[in-house]
Amino acid sequence: MSARQLEPADALVTIAHAQVHGGDTGQTGKRALGKDGKSAKPMRPPAAKSVGWALVQAARLHRARVGDRLAALDLFAGQEQVVQALAVAGSMTMGDLAATLRVRPPTASKTISRLAALGFVERRAEAGDGRIVRVRLTETGLAKAAAIEKIWDEVEAELLDDFEGKEKRRLRKLLRKAAGNLAEAAGVSGHEADPETDGDPEDDHDHEAETLIGPVASDAVARPV
Repeated sequence: MSARQLEPADALVTIAHAQVHGGDTGQTGKRALGKDGKSAKPMRPPAAKSVGWALVQAARLHRARVGDRLAALDLFAGQEQVVQALAVAGSMTMGDLAATLRVRPPTASKTISRLAALGFVERRAEAGDGRIVRVRLTETGLAKAAAIEKIWDEVEAELLDDFEGKEKRRLRKLLRKAAGNLAEAAGVSGHEADPETDGDPEDDHDHEAETLIGPVASDAVARPV
């Protein structure tokens, strides 16, 4: 993991250190003084009690862990979502792919062009209508999809280490609900419904085919970082 990727976490450590020692004055143990000469209020990490803040930090670390492993597959973080979507669907039009990933069609097209140059995907005209182009994985792309699934499983194990099965299901359900709330607030359609219920506590495996959801209103999924 690069130093640049660790900056958010390092910032939190620095802020927390300043709070413990009464402010950051460059002199350990001394509080920073306000304009009135009195001790300034101790600093707190931004949105320290915010669920969103915790979620963003976890997402950053997850993306970095996945990205490190994807580099060995000649993929950038985000491109694997396209490969996974095609592995599930078999073939997709550019419009369907963009809708699934929640990015603009030109963004999806650029990503497909990059993956095609690597030999991971191929474009074919729709039978009976040459105006419609469908995209599918090549044999190489299918092999990458299997490797990507393994990577996600490995990072998932790291993410949920020491979590009980019931805790995993509960967390997944709550995150889907939260994502649904934001999707509704943003007027984004097509968010997946949660197919799980709390009535199956013994099943620790998630067997349903889940729709891939990419970053909302962002083309970062297709841009190398």
